[in-house]
Amino acid sequence: MLMRSAFHLASTRGGNARLSIFVFHRVLPTPDPLFPAEVDVAAFDRMLGWICRWFRVVPLAEAIDQMRRGDLPARAAAITFDDGYADNLTHALPILQRHGASATLFVATGFLDGGRMWNDTVIESVRRTPLAQLDLSAIGLGVIATGTIAEKRQAIDYLIPRTKHLPPDSRQAQVAAIANASQAMLPDDLMMRSDQLQAWHRAGMGVGAHTVTHPILATTELDSARQEMADSKTQLEALLGERIGLFAYPNGKPEQDYRSEHARLAAELGFDAAVATVWGVAKRDSDVFQLPRFTPWDRTKYRFGLRLLQNLLSS
Repeated sequence: MLMRSAFHLASTRGGNARLSIFVFHRVLPTPDPLFPAEVDVAAFDRMLGWICRWFRVVPLAEAIDQMRRGDLPARAAAITFDDGYADNLTHALPILQRHGASATLFVATGFLDGGRMWNDTVIESVRRTPLAQLDLSAIGLGVIATGTIAEKRQAIDYLIPRTKHLPPDSRQAQVAAIANASQAMLPDDLMMRSDQLQAWHRAGMGVGAHTVTHPILATTELDSARQEMADSKTQLEALLGERIGLFAYPNGKPEQDYRSEHARLAAELGFDAAVATVWGVAKRDSDVFQLPRFTPWDRTKYRFGLRLLQNLLSS
């Protein structure tokens, strides 16, 4: 009750209300030795229980409408997932339903039906390689040890930052070279199939656009960025049979991953709002095309609550 009272004082209702938007990605069935901090079903169940006890969880589109009108409830929060992982349906959805909570899934449409995110190609190449080291000298990344869990983790931490912000074509070429060098059998079931996304939507959950191939928009030609944003919207509308009004910027850091011109694009393309990944809370005077979100990660109730309260009071 003490924590809930603190959130109530920090986020009153009406015109001065604050909206906390949480962002998650995967919900794994069991802990991942390579990524022990990644959210699994047990951790997500605990986190969602705390969130639902302390906040009033509202569908994101509804919360944004309420915020614009000035009648957002006290302790308002929305839950989002990025990318379109299949485990959002198989593992996260039952937990959401059990807690009576809603969530919005931002989908990179190019990876539906057997596709794979570029970062997952890198991760799974390192995870599944039968080799004790990867020779990536041909692409200027040297020879990287991959024989142990610790070495695999170091290899991933080395490769992801050196790949993320490359121009799309260069990034794709580098990822393909890493995959080829690994000699690994890579999975094709990490992302949702179209029928799984439809099942998510039929369950009453929200869906938003997240581009087609998840490029870093700041490193993408503006016309290509427009196409990525527009095509993801139209593809989802065709698949789900309803208008898509929300957009999430890939990676989502302002000026680093997207710029103000991409926020203007979102408005021009007919989106109602767009979300980033900068910490903070949304308020009535916030730019609805650059709404902040943040990821809570602490695993104990006390620290988790303090992290949420710190974010709520940050702006």
